[in-house]
Amino acid sequence: MSALQMAGVIFACMLVLMVVRVPIAISMFVAGCVGYVAQVGLPPFLNNLNGLAYARFASYDLSVIPLFILMGNFATQGGISKALFQFASVVMSRFKGGLAMAAVMASAAFGAICGSSIATAATITQVALPEMKRHGYSGRLSTGTLAAGGTLGILIPPSVPLVIYAILTEQNIAKLFAAATIPGVIAMLGYMIAIAVYVRLVPGHAPDHGDDDHPRLTTEALWGVLPIAAIFLLVFGGIYGGLFTPTEGASVGAAATFVAALLKRELTLAKIRHCFVSTAASSAMIFLIFIGADLMNAALALTQVPAQLAAIVQGWDVPPTMVVAGILLFYVVLGAVMDELSMILLTIPIFFPVIMGLDFGLPPESVAIWFGVMVLMTVGFGLLAPPVGLNVYVVNGMAKDVPIAESYKGVMPFLASDVVRTALLLAFPAISLWLVQFVG
Repeated sequence: MSALQMAGVIFACMLVLMVVRVPIAISMFVAGCVGYVAQVGLPPFLNNLNGLAYARFASYDLSVIPLFILMGNFATQGGISKALFQFASVVMSRFKGGLAMAAVMASAAFGAICGSSIATAATITQVALPEMKRHGYSGRLSTGTLAAGGTLGILIPPSVPLVIYAILTEQNIAKLFAAATIPGVIAMLGYMIAIAVYVRLVPGHAPDHGDDDHPRLTTEALWGVLPIAAIFLLVFGGIYGGLFTPTEGASVGAAATFVAALLKRELTLAKIRHCFVSTAASSAMIFLIFIGADLMNAALALTQVPAQLAAIVQGWDVPPTMVVAGILLFYVVLGAVMDELSMILLTIPIFFPVIMGLDFGLPPESVAIWFGVMVLMTVGFGLLAPPVGLNVYVVNGMAKDVPIAESYKGVMPFLASDVVRTALLLAFPAISLWLVQFVG
């Protein structure tokens, strides 16, 4: 059997297991076992398996993942989302489609202390959906907006997928966070523009004018968002200023978010327990995917197909940006069957050497950081686009009276915005790299 055929068997084994609903971590693990044993035999496989878990989990950098997840859980359970949406409503509700724009703003602000797309979508939906319904927003626009806004949970730092990319490629987490900041803000503004255009081109999905009973800016509303702003400045100011590492920043952020949630008096003992249990479950899921992806990538490495792929691509007479565009299109397709963490863990060890072997006219570190941001921007497609669209399922499940088809129609303007943003960042890497120069 040729190397290419062996790689095909490994991928086919994984896909077959996924089709019969085997968890993706187990699917990758089993496919990796089959491929590894078929190539080198059982004793070398067992020897590799013996130290696999320790080699992966002994990394100190991995502790940043549960810390950022815990930070997001404290924010979710502590009632912080309500204050964010109330403030955003004060600012935006006087405009046509303003409450939908406010939901996007609140999602972006919540994502800045959460790092999870699903948590952001679910939490902001609980607060924003009833208000949008009360003011006459259609189910299509409401659920589409909230599903799209949820993706800002991973597009705006801290971002768990970006942390994983940094660990896999041995890049600086702080620089990657800085590189993702401007694209994340562009994503938020792009979604708000998409809403403004949509409510004008497609009447009947939002009130004809700004809300007549929109809330006024009060001291209470202003004080409600100050803790969030303080946490963001403390964590990322400290990281970018060199006061502490990203891992230390995550621990400081988790502690600060815990204190802020306690001060809001919405964090009960039961909710605190839920925060830790949820963090443990999410971290275990991510780490299990790590193991499965590591074993599958080891089996693929034995076939030498990744190295052969890199050599083939380097021999093509095409612009490097076209290669990146092709990889991003592959991520869009892969997003129909895999979640973003699995995609990154499985594909980055294959695609990263290919990208680093191309000449973009940039320093290698800049190429690695820019490519990481491009991957992050693209995997968000899978959270919105059918047939999976996990964010759409989450939000639609909370809007019991909205058909799933309407929710999918609702995300189409935001997917168009994603396409424009991705093309912009692909054509102009300097947009992503500008803030990196200020990170020590």
